[in-house]
Formats: sequence, structure tokens, C-alpha cells
Amino acid sequence: MDGLEDKKALRQQRLLQRLTLDRHLTLDEIAQHFAVTTQTARRDVMELSQRGYLRRVPGGAMVIDGVGAGTLRDRRIANRAAKERIAVRVAAEIPDGSAIFLDTGTTCEAIARALVGAKDLRVVTYSLRIAAFLADQTSFILALPGGFVRLVDGAVFQESTAAFLSGFRFDLAILSVTGVEASGELTNDDPAEVTVVRAAMAQAQRTYLAVDHSKFGNRGLVQMGNLSEISCVISDRPPPDEVAMRIAASGGRVLIG
Repeated sequence: MDGLEDKKALRQQRLLQRLTLDRHLTLDEIAQHFAVTTQTARRDVMELSQRGYLRRVPGGAMVIDGVGAGTLRDRRIANRAAKERIAVRVAAEIPDGSAIFLDTGTTCEAIARALVGAKDLRVVTYSLRIAAFLADQTSFILALPGGFVRLVDGAVFQESTAAFLSGFRFDLAILSVTGVEASGELTNDDPAEVTVVRAAMAQAQRTYLAVDHSKFGNRGLVQMGNLSEISCVISDRPPPDEVAMRIAASGGRVLIG
């Protein structure tokens, strides 16, 4: 038994070392790399998550606090005026009475603030910050999934969050991303966020992408989607020509705040 425990401890130590390099691993990747079953990989992830060494995400694990508190503070400061202008432009696009999904992040927090003057909105978000703000400042109908709160930004996650979102129908899904590549690919830094946002997009009649100019040409860790899936891009500056052409080719619009 001691030998088995020692073997497990060594495997888990090496898993954490690998995760430090790769930032995110699926259960299948862990199982293949360490020559164990996916059940064993899942147990290792659960144990390490309970001890605070990593964060469980649907189908795998990632480094804990992939977006650090300092990074988030920097994001709140960076391009603040641009994000506020974007937020006002987005809010102007949302008719009273709409059902919307609102992503997490600093741009979407600005959008929440810009929505205070709207009426009879029904808002689903996985951002505890946004939900708390809107609950205090508005009479909107609000829905928030249960789960664990990511302390750095107030995002709420659990494995069933995507299933929770599948019960809703949205007039509009509003999201932001880490990067918009010239190829049209949309990327983010957190696979858990990608899973949630993809589930929301599937339930939305239209999807709006709210990003400041710094996101064009930037690249996140995880592929999230493509500009061809976006109805409208709202930014503070016109996107690069190649990005603009891709948006136009798929019938999307560009709005400048």
C-alpha cells in the first residue's frame, strides 16, 4: 500500500509540474501521459483540486488562478475609457425586455453598468460581480448558476454550468475574449469560460462581441470560436482590414463606440 501511495504522490507531483508548463490538460491527456485510466486521472485531479493545487474544469484541470489578481487589476485600468464607450454602444443595442447572456470580465462589467437605465431585462451571467451589481442597481430578472466562485474575478463555475445554460433562450449573448486573430479565430485564456460561453452562444439568436482594440491580433490559450459566428463586433476603434473583411464576409456588423 505504501508503494502505491508513493507512486500516486510522485504521479501527482509530476502532473502539477506538467500543468505549470501547459496551463491546461484534459483528462485524456493526463491519462495518456501517465499511462493510467481516465478514472485515475479524474481522481488525481479531484484530490489535487480539494487540496488547492489546481482548479478542476469540465473534462480536465488548469493552473489555479490562471488570471491573477494583479492581471485583473491591470485589465480594469487598461483602456478603461474605451471599455466605457463600448459599453454604452452595446447598451444602446439592447431593447427593453430582452433576454440576454452577459459574459464575465472587465468589459462586460462595464456593460452591466451601462445597462442600469434599461427596463425589464432578463439577464443570465456567471459573473457574481455583475449579478450583485445588477441586483443592487436594477429590478432585472437575474439568473446565476451555482458552483465555486473564482475569487480573482467573481466568476462562478461548476461542471453542470453548460447544462444550466441550455435551459435558457437568449435574444442576445454578449461576450468578450482575450484575442481576435487575423484568421478570424476567437481565443480565451480559460477553458472553463470557453465551455460556458459556447453553451450560451448555442442558445442565442444573436451573439455580440465586445472588445477594445488591444484584443485584435492578440492570442489567448484556448480556441473559443470564429468571427463567422458573431452577429456584431463592438469596439472603440475599427478592426484591422483583414478582420473587418472576415466580419463582413459572414454578414456581421461592426459598431464603434
